[in-house]
Amino acid sequence: MNATRGVGRYRWTICALLFFATTINYIDRQITGILAPTLQAEFGWTETQYADITSYWTFAYALGFLFIGRFIDRVGVRLGFAVAVVVWSIAAMAHGLVYSIFGFGLARFVLGLGEAGNFPAAIKATAEWFPKHERAFSTGIFNSGSNVAAIITAIIVPWITLTWGWREAFIVTGAFGFVWLLFWWPMYRRPSEHPRLSKEELAFIQDGQEEEAPSARVSWISLLKYRQTWTFIIGKFMTDGVWWFYLFWLPKFLDARYGITLGKLALPIIVIYLVADVGSIGGGWLSGALIKRGWDVARARKVTLLIAALLILPTAAAPLSASLWVAVSLVSLAAAAHQWWSANLFTLTSDMFPRRAIASVVGLGGFAGAAGGVVFQRLTGRLLEANGSNYTPIFLVCGGAYISALVIIHFMSPKMEPVQLEGV
Repeated sequence: MNATRGVGRYRWTICALLFFATTINYIDRQITGILAPTLQAEFGWTETQYADITSYWTFAYALGFLFIGRFIDRVGVRLGFAVAVVVWSIAAMAHGLVYSIFGFGLARFVLGLGEAGNFPAAIKATAEWFPKHERAFSTGIFNSGSNVAAIITAIIVPWITLTWGWREAFIVTGAFGFVWLLFWWPMYRRPSEHPRLSKEELAFIQDGQEEEAPSARVSWISLLKYRQTWTFIIGKFMTDGVWWFYLFWLPKFLDARYGITLGKLALPIIVIYLVADVGSIGGGWLSGALIKRGWDVARARKVTLLIAALLILPTAAAPLSASLWVAVSLVSLAAAAHQWWSANLFTLTSDMFPRRAIASVVGLGGFAGAAGGVVFQRLTGRLLEANGSNYTPIFLVCGGAYISALVIIHFMSPKMEPVQLEGV
């Protein structure tokens, strides 16, 4: 820390902007999970219908990932992120204006399209603004916004809903994105173009980064030729659906298994996602600390991923516990480990690819993760409807997904060599 004290800290202001964007992104997507029992009573949804509606968001999120990464690589982070936030904020507010299942599903679909822009933009911004040994830590910090969002949502959404109604909850929280834009647009530039960045900090950021032409383009087909691309794709496909299960189904699980209604939901959710925050930041810090100690990048990332995968295994026992707080403890540990995992999995893209391809690779992986989420959500709804809301087999899958993914990641990219892209 002493070695970097004199170079400036504006890059952490950028990290703060990414943190708040991720927080808003997750508030807007998670309201449906918090309000699931209320909305089911309002619209008369079955478990299968609820699963289908959540999968509309996930399907659109997958489609958005196919295009938004390419869009951000072309127009840049500043404009690309702003467009994504405008789209998802309008869609989030529109949830409060619909009166049919079709309208709600349409709003979820557009929300998914817009929200797909968050991570490709944030990961690309991190690669632009941070040297390699700080990227996982900074990713862990902004990714922790997803956990802060869960806490905020659990506190304010029940209060707004019980005071004014569920429609107002969507409208109020959906407006947060426009407030964020007031800060983003004047404060973000590429480091080399930023008037508030010192020469010392710019040199620190650029140390060890590859030189590349800003106009260089990379096609999807060319990226799919590399094992490193498939490493990220498989990691996302096998684990993203688990995280969205927590976001969309956890309030329903707590209600079905332990009778936790909307008014009593805040405390368990706050505990779970406070613990998850520790995992997000801690996991990002650990791999960076190992690299500083002389570990090679591949070893540092994989050891950190292995610790996360092992910590997630006990979550399989969560629905078997007779105690609410034992179940909450197991899910808390799993949520923290997922965020630990996610901070390092995202960072693999900037470890293995040049900056001009990062958003596109994140987009491909995000599409795969969302596709896995669509399958997982639809199977979850149908399984619960068939077995009388027994969550045990679902949690078994959640517990084993990460260690299985890590085995494949290891054999796909044993040394995680950087990709040398062909000329385009």
